[in-house]
This record gives sequence, C-alpha cells and structure tokens, in this order.
Amino acid sequence: MNDLKIESTQSTPAICTSHAAGTLEMRGDSYPENSFELFSPVLDWIERYLGAGDRPLTLNLYLLYLNTSSVKAMMDIFDMLEEAHGKGRQVAVNWFYDEQNERVAELAEEFKEDCTFPFSISCRVE
Repeated sequence: MNDLKIESTQSTPAICTSHAAGTLEMRGDSYPENSFELFSPVLDWIERYLGAGDRPLTLNLYLLYLNTSSVKAMMDIFDMLEEAHGKGRQVAVNWFYDEQNERVAELAEEFKEDCTFPFSISCRVE
C-alpha cells in the first residue's frame, strides 16, 4: 500500500500517511481552491487502509484554519472512522491546536461531540 506525502502550500496542509505506523498526519492551513482534489487521495487512502486488515489507525492533526469545504472533508473522514469504530476497529484522533487559536479548538470540540471513538484535543505550545 502506497503512502501519501503531500507537501503543504500557502492554502493547503502537509499530509503524510504511514501504513507501517498506522498514522495519518495533517499540518497547516486548509483552504484549498479545490478540496475534492486535495482530499480525494486522503479519503481513498483511509478507505484502502481500513479495508486492508484490522490494524489501528490514528489521525494526528495540527490544523490551523479550515474553510467550509475542508470542514466537510473532515466530516467525511470522521464518518469513515466512526463506521470503522462501530465495526470494532481501533481508531483515534489526536487534534493539537495552538493556544492562540481558540477557534480551531472550538471546531475540534464540535467534531468530538459527534464521535464515539477516542478523540483527544490538546493545546500545543511550541
């Protein structure tokens, strides 16, 4: 299974997956012109990963800003995780936010309310 390594741009996050470690990481701002183009490979990777065995999957998110289309993509990702969790798969989200960015923390809290799988939100000071 091929991993993803998508470099960040001014308006898109860096996205990196590791099949071996069972992780997906996103870092940066997310307000792409075409969110379908950005997130389709991510959704495909998650679908293939979850369909290829029973190993845990952990998302580590260091997102600074998300526009509406990115929020929709994250909802799609969390729906996939929720479905997998409902079938007994071990999945988790670790969302790290900057202490100066309470809006992202509030957004993460809203996502967390809709999820039954482990979902941690942590202030990260760099």
